[in-house]
Amino acid sequence: MRQLKLIWDFRGPHALKTAEHHEIHLKEYIENEHLDITITGNSELSEMHAIAFLVVNESDMKPLRDALKPHRGEVYL
Repeated sequence: MRQLKLIWDFRGPHALKTAEHHEIHLKEYIENEHLDITITGNSELSEMHAIAFLVVNESDMKPLRDALKPHRGEVYL
């Protein structure tokens, strides 16, 4: 089954800290909704750009996208 990476972008001098904090909220949502999602993370793409993300099965993507409003997504390899 194809998996998708839902991504939230953060920019500015505090982008990484914001992405790290957003990942905490993603994990809380996963726990509160009893979802079977095990891959989350954050990454610093540059000094002024960081992301938070979670990986979902393609079949589960639409309700999560609508609820969590990611900025973008991509196929997870």
